[in-house]
Amino acid sequence: MGKIQSPEELMKYIDDMDSENSVVQFSIPGKGKFTLVLQEEDAQPIKFDVGKNPNLERMFNESEQQYKKGLGISTSELLESLSEKDFM
Repeated sequence: MGKIQSPEELMKYIDDMDSENSVVQFSIPGKGKFTLVLQEEDAQPIKFDVGKNPNLERMFNESEQQYKKGLGISTSELLESLSEKDFM
């Protein structure tokens, strides 16, 4: 799990995501731990990716449980909640 130190570093993580690297877990000091999932517009079902990556199913299940508990936020909400002081 990576530790994000700046908004630019977070954007680098997002920019580096693709179909082979579609889930990233990271922490932001003062905010907590996050799991970011890339949802590409692809006809291929997620089950195919889960079959290729044994940790992916666990991360999806954890994410779904957190979402059901109301602990999820959108990427836009996350970015809006960050400020320079979060990275100092």
